[in-house]
Amino acid sequence: MADAEPAVKKPTDASEEEEEEEFVVEKVVNRRTKHGKTEYLLKWKNYDDSENTWEPEDNLDCSELIAEYEEKRRREEEKKKSRSKPKVEEPKKKKQKTGPETEEKTSRGFNRGLQPEKIIGATDSGGQLMFLMKWKDCEEADLVPAKQANVRCPQVVIAFYEERLTWHTPEEEKK
Repeated sequence: MADAEPAVKKPTDASEEEEEEEFVVEKVVNRRTKHGKTEYLLKWKNYDDSENTWEPEDNLDCSELIAEYEEKRRREEEKKKSRSKPKVEEPKKKKQKTGPETEEKTSRGFNRGLQPEKIIGATDSGGQLMFLMKWKDCEEADLVPAKQANVRCPQVVIAFYEERLTWHTPEEEKK
């Protein structure tokens, strides 16, 4: 809040227009344009929010509070615009650490450089078949595209399907 107490004079009653009471603006709450003129919604010092009023900019003597409000409003608009734009993330600079533990934490799937142990499960992700891959010497599993697994570890893929194959004999079909 500004050090100087901004004020605006407004009549308390139509019959007392000659005798004006001075009100002190605590803060600017909102802004609008009505009939081509800018008005501000003001919170009055020592009054409840229900007593806030719209006042034409021309009647006000609280330029510091208006400037403060407008700056806050400008920052909020910039935030909204930046949220609505698609974000193009720049690659984050990573601290240089060496060792396989670092590679495991930053990469996913086959990019981790680990050997696949077995496929734990399969799922559909956006119309693409994905395998949940368990890696040798690692507790963590990753979802990897089936197309990659088919090329990089075909024997693991075959083992996954063989485990799930069931054969029906003609005798079972009769039952």
